[in-house]
Amino acid sequence: MRKDNLRSEGDVNLSPLRQRWQDQHVGPASRALLAEDARHFLHQSLSTPCLDTVKSASGIWLETADGRRIMDFHGNSVHQVGYGHPKVLAAVRQQLDTLPFCPRRYTNAAAVALARRLGTLAPAGLDKVLFAPGGAEAIGMALKLARVATGRHKTVSMWDAFHGASLDAISVGGEAIFRAGIGPLLPGTEHAPPCDPAHCLYRCGRTCDARCAEYVEYVLAKEEDVAAVMVETIRATDVQVPPKAYYETLRRACDRHGALLILDEIPTCLGRTGTMFAFERYGIVPDMVVIGKGLGGAVFPMAALIARNALDLAGDRALGHYTHEKSSVGCAAALATLDVIDEEKLLERSRELGARALERLRAMRAANPAIVDVRGAGLLLAIEVKSAEIADAALYASLAKGLSFKVGQGSVIVLAPPLVIDERDLGRALDILEASLREAAA
Repeated sequence: MRKDNLRSEGDVNLSPLRQRWQDQHVGPASRALLAEDARHFLHQSLSTPCLDTVKSASGIWLETADGRRIMDFHGNSVHQVGYGHPKVLAAVRQQLDTLPFCPRRYTNAAAVALARRLGTLAPAGLDKVLFAPGGAEAIGMALKLARVATGRHKTVSMWDAFHGASLDAISVGGEAIFRAGIGPLLPGTEHAPPCDPAHCLYRCGRTCDARCAEYVEYVLAKEEDVAAVMVETIRATDVQVPPKAYYETLRRACDRHGALLILDEIPTCLGRTGTMFAFERYGIVPDMVVIGKGLGGAVFPMAALIARNALDLAGDRALGHYTHEKSSVGCAAALATLDVIDEEKLLERSRELGARALERLRAMRAANPAIVDVRGAGLLLAIEVKSAEIADAALYASLAKGLSFKVGQGSVIVLAPPLVIDERDLGRALDILEASLREAAA
């Protein structure tokens, strides 16, 4: 197996530059905490042993135990409204004082209000909801509901996709770092090539004509008994933005072959791509959409499955049955998050700042031959460079200057700043990145 296949979801903690960076930039307070972390946690790629520590977080900033301040353009995709937004914190505190927990057999006002709100925000007919503590659990609920609704168990999903780290989620996912060497996965999980416009020379010809959607229909026709097609509306690990024709073809193919279309927007919902739901740019409506991460306002773990009304047909099954299924605190955080997105016009802000940032990235590409491609949707931006080594070097150079971001698919720098970011801070971050890329290329 190629080494870069194990780097796809993010920057792994086996980089040869990592120890050198830590030797130069991690102080004694952080070193002590990192040593304790490594001693007590099971080691795994992408996290333990950790890179550094966090003592506090506010707005776009992280502060380490040694007092270093870092602009966070990674945030595990939870920080659309920034860290510690006063409105979100106030809502959580109020709920903690009145109803800190709701047992599963009961409901509560915050849960009902959030379900109603999400049904209102989604297109007409997409208005039945289930909550879960995390995105992978919500993906599992979607898979179960598809089986119940269709009487079938097979799925079609995409190679290179990430839908979560649980066993069912990695079965429909397509990344080697989660699947390799694990053993038998869910049966019937067929995979197709993803829509990858940045590399369409290798798949579609000289221009992306969405032919990869026809691969999906080919599998649907051959298998005949597929329950659902699951796809990330925009792949967040390297910001692949399919053309409109791709989703038009997928929607028609699912309808023609009796399969449900499930969109995974766990990291891309809530304005990240410039609209509340990323699928809005495509003019189609899925049968289900899974959202999460930022739904809890960077405070509480929250995810949701939103489904068509006609799919409310599993009343005799337990699709989720999670202890925190209708968390009063999580729902209060989510309602406050949606209020902030609306009141501070973060959808418009994401589109406007994202467009300006993308222009800046295009200028950087013209000036730096190490940059292969730049792309984006709202404030989800990507710079693809010539090699994983260049991306790695740019990451550690940027971290040294106070900027954190994700590296996906080995050689793609992914920028996902909070939507509340000040334009000057965005400019400063891009200055840091430009300088770091020059150093890395040299």
